[in-house]
Amino acid sequence: MNNAYDSAWSIAQILLRGQVQQGQVLTRDMIAAKVDLALQMDLNIKSQVDRERLVADLESSFTVWMGNAVTLEHNEDHIAWLNSRKSDIDWKFWKRYQRLLQQKRWAAASLEKLDELTYETLGRLEDPNRKGMWSRRGLVVGHVQSGKTANYTGLICKAADAGYKVIIVLAGIHKSLRSQTQIRLDEGFLGYESKDESVEGSISKHIGVGLIDPSIRANTITTRSDDGDFKMSVRRNFHIGPGGIPLLFVVKKNARVLANLNSWVERFAQKTLTVRDVERRVVPDVPLLVIDDEADNASIDTRAQEFNEEGRPDPDHDPTAINKQIRKLLHLFERNAYVGYTATPFANIFIHDVGQTDAHGADLFPRSFITNLPAPSDYVGPVRVFGLDPDPMLNAEEREPLGLIRHISDHAESPNPGERNGWIPPVHKKEHKPRFKGKSELPPSLRTALHSFVLVCAARRARGQINEHNSMLVHVTRFTDVQKEIFGQVKRALKEVQDHLELGTAAGVTGLHSELRRLWDEDFVPTTQSINDLSLPVLSWSKVSLHLKAAVAGIKVKQINGTAGDVLDYEEHRATGLSVIAVGGDKLARGLTLEGLSVSYFLRASRMYDTLMQMGRWFGYRPGYLDLCRLYMTEELDDWFQHVTMAGEELRQEFDRMSAVGGFPADYGLKVRSHSTLLITSPVKMRNGVDLMISFDGDIIETTNFDPRREVLEHNLASTVRFLEKLGRRAPGWIQSRPSGSEEWETSYVWPEVSAEQVAAFLATLHVPQSSTKAVGVLLSEYIKKQLSQSELSQWTVVLFGGGEGVKENIAGLPIGLTKRQAKNKDATNGLYKIRRLVSPRDEAIDLDAVAYARALELTKDNFHPDSGRTKRDKMPEAPSGPFIRQVRSKDRGLLIIYPLDPAADTSKVLQLTSPIPIGWAVSFPASDTALKVPYRVNNVYWEQQYGSVM
Repeated sequence: MNNAYDSAWSIAQILLRGQVQQGQVLTRDMIAAKVDLALQMDLNIKSQVDRERLVADLESSFTVWMGNAVTLEHNEDHIAWLNSRKSDIDWKFWKRYQRLLQQKRWAAASLEKLDELTYETLGRLEDPNRKGMWSRRGLVVGHVQSGKTANYTGLICKAADAGYKVIIVLAGIHKSLRSQTQIRLDEGFLGYESKDESVEGSISKHIGVGLIDPSIRANTITTRSDDGDFKMSVRRNFHIGPGGIPLLFVVKKNARVLANLNSWVERFAQKTLTVRDVERRVVPDVPLLVIDDEADNASIDTRAQEFNEEGRPDPDHDPTAINKQIRKLLHLFERNAYVGYTATPFANIFIHDVGQTDAHGADLFPRSFITNLPAPSDYVGPVRVFGLDPDPMLNAEEREPLGLIRHISDHAESPNPGERNGWIPPVHKKEHKPRFKGKSELPPSLRTALHSFVLVCAARRARGQINEHNSMLVHVTRFTDVQKEIFGQVKRALKEVQDHLELGTAAGVTGLHSELRRLWDEDFVPTTQSINDLSLPVLSWSKVSLHLKAAVAGIKVKQINGTAGDVLDYEEHRATGLSVIAVGGDKLARGLTLEGLSVSYFLRASRMYDTLMQMGRWFGYRPGYLDLCRLYMTEELDDWFQHVTMAGEELRQEFDRMSAVGGFPADYGLKVRSHSTLLITSPVKMRNGVDLMISFDGDIIETTNFDPRREVLEHNLASTVRFLEKLGRRAPGWIQSRPSGSEEWETSYVWPEVSAEQVAAFLATLHVPQSSTKAVGVLLSEYIKKQLSQSELSQWTVVLFGGGEGVKENIAGLPIGLTKRQAKNKDATNGLYKIRRLVSPRDEAIDLDAVAYARALELTKDNFHPDSGRTKRDKMPEAPSGPFIRQVRSKDRGLLIIYPLDPAADTSKVLQLTSPIPIGWAVSFPASDTALKVPYRVNNVYWEQQYGSVM
């Protein structure tokens, strides 16, 4: 790292923060003036600092913003305590950590928000000084790679300050992730390197917060080394008991490790409690905080618990091994708090909210609170990487992807999902030999990715980021034997590049230079220009090429095997920076951070929401090199990432809506378990079969996939004609009053009083592709009939939507303009015509009068939570969002919109100009707290055919 740059940054930031506190709005000129002043204060650093980079970096830092967290909580048996104790607590651990983050150049807004969020979470736990027995269960949901570790490190610091005595962090299932977590807590909480001091020559030096104030002390039993987990020998030799200064454990989620830990804790269980006629011994007067990192992974009890007729759980249920030990650990402490952290919480929501046994206590359902964290504006998450379609349900404007994705197809002999031939085909076994055209070498796409990484390393040096970490990810198979061969191929390919640039012949150097220059000029320069960020200046080839030799010389290839060495390499090269190409599989899939990750080559196919998102190591923060990042993947994987990005947004939106109406965590659990999104994202471990009980209350369903076969299009068009003819003739045009005037649909036809029976019968006749798992007409028809049985959804508004400038056709005797919807992809995907969105946001409010519209808009504004991880919008919305439109709509009313589409708009050319008119349709259901559910039968064979293995 650059000490001169860090010093200049710190001085300038202090000067600028003073201006911000005075209420001044910083301009670039003001920042530049303070930078000049900082450089004048220490002339020794002036010549070592890139002034323009410092100005740009500070400008980016001071323009970072964060929205507010949203929380569902249930405070039964909870006593509010923190506000009354705040001034009496010596926040020494927290203030020390806060100073460390300032030194690490955290944006002021991010640091202030971390302070606020961790304070709120601590307050939702119990006062550690509260007497008697208590237990809290919570869940904090962040974005993938958005800084959850920093959040729970801050919470740990504040919990220790408040009086929590034992802090146990459950850190993944691999050694590498446990070691990574220990290293970060050494730096942010302990302040020294955790080492086994019984080993000869082992000296623990001060690091991180320990360099700020070494007098603040906490103990740890676990260490940062590969074998630093809690084990029997440590248990015998460690003589410090819980209850004094804070005691930290960082352990793997491993049943044996946790059993050893529980055995050690049992030595201190000296108090007998009797609860519901069951005696147990507990550790008294020692408040415990358990942090469960990646709480949806390995912690869940996947065995179904039985319940009696009164809904009481089986007291003798035997949970799965890791879940059993975590619950036993909590059960051993009279005072305990559990906080899970994850970016993909769906498995946690499936925990039964009243699951409990006599031997292990309550299950891990977050009954006390669930907090949805915002992401800072400099976070690069799924929405920015993959884009977001305009969505009527989320009231989301379209967000174009950043342009970092490069599609690949040369990894297999065909794009068929069942292909078994090629370098790394979609289907292969552990004995597979990766061969490209019969040779043990990389396909051209991976060579291009490798060349891109060389250019990134050189370009970052050209921007002054000389001593920073650089990482490239190659994640194409889960089989270690196949990984080994790919590791060798990558190593040989890198050696060729290094030899050409360092030692090669003139011809070799010229050829490689030409290829690298072409890649730079044709790919990197246009991408930087399109992102258009002042902190990311366009670099000329002449500047980049000067650094090629130095950049490529330092690159190493490493196979990630799940040991502590995967992490320690970064630590050992902290001062000079490490450039590494990481080849791996499952060890890379969750939790492990590749520092300075810029280029990813990714082929692993999983269509389960949580698995796919957790594989996304490329999300996070990319200061000063976002434009240089590249993601190589198939078009199909890109499509699925877009799909699950939207699915995640739907469930976060449902969370926001439930928070707005004062729901409890258990309410959200019930809602998510029946949410229609589960048709594509369910984490349920299926065996012979399962009925997903689906509800559509407060939901909108629309067709975005179309079967182009003539007979299917003709059938749906004929069904639509028959339906409309039964509704009767109608003149075009519809007007609704609005608070600021009126809104008109001049070319559409509206029938405001249609019976539920007619709508249900129509939907049941429509044919949709099998991949349209949500827009299933028969399923929606059954739901409408069920709601009708309790006097809901009895009346419908039906709209035949007319495209204003589209080709004019005649449907059921009604002149109508066809709606244009471009294909989602330029090329056909699975032979289907796919569009991004069917419904325009304003159309969902077509049946709301002025009063209902105003109420929906008021609710939308009241519950607006800007979160840059989800949307670029930071200004108050001017139109109501879909969830609140559906909330204000009466429970007895539904909305059906029919969109005749223009085949000529299909840029993928799946449809022909002579194709029958494709019929798109959307159904908007009102919110209902009494909505019934309909069964959706899925067996594991069908699920695996559609979405891949559930295991």
